[in-house]
Amino acid sequence: MKIKPVRIKDNTEVLNLIVSKIRDFINLRRLDVGDKLPSERVLCETLNVSRRSVNDAIDKLEYYGLVKSVPQTGLFMNTGRVAFSGVIDGILNSGKEDFISLAESRLMLEEKSVFFAASRRTDEDLKEIKAALTRYKDKILSRKNALEEDLLFHLAIAKASKNVTIYNMMLQIIPKLISVFVKTRVKDEEGFNYEINKHEAIFQAIKNRDPEEAIKRMEFHFELLIEYCNDFKQRTV
Repeated sequence: MKIKPVRIKDNTEVLNLIVSKIRDFINLRRLDVGDKLPSERVLCETLNVSRRSVNDAIDKLEYYGLVKSVPQTGLFMNTGRVAFSGVIDGILNSGKEDFISLAESRLMLEEKSVFFAASRRTDEDLKEIKAALTRYKDKILSRKNALEEDLLFHLAIAKASKNVTIYNMMLQIIPKLISVFVKTRVKDEEGFNYEINKHEAIFQAIKNRDPEEAIKRMEFHFELLIEYCNDFKQRTV
């Protein structure tokens, strides 16, 4: 049985369409772990899309561990049919990330990040965190937007956590939050110092290798964001 040819344009929906067609093929053929999938050339011809679009779809499937590409051999199922379909359905039905989801995810990651950083940091890590903190202080005391410097401070902490997954997730989440979040600028000297003191308290806890205190200081740093998320959830219940 062949996949029914269709004509589609190369646009933002192509990726999901190719993935869904691969899922349909697998279900029709009742493929399972280790079974071979159509070649990239066959998929290109069948779906009438570019090789690049097919490559992107396969990369996405490999990213989730659903298929395995063997050089000079082909593309193979790397999981069972039921699990494959379940993951694909989840990918296709997932909605666009909203601010609250991103914020909650960041809060969870920040707690783990600072906990591990306080437990595992090296002297070199501490120097990098201190340098990022200094750049943040210089920028905010100059009454300039310090969002990027704040980002680098938190990424330095994530790097010190020695958890690559946390670091990579922070790289994805924080820029998305910055793009949709309008930061309230502090206008008075006391307010500027208050923000700086919160960052310095986090640094000090990491320096002292005190994970529990580090979490406490990070939560205090994000008190307004936590309050916003909690209020939003109460309004939507």
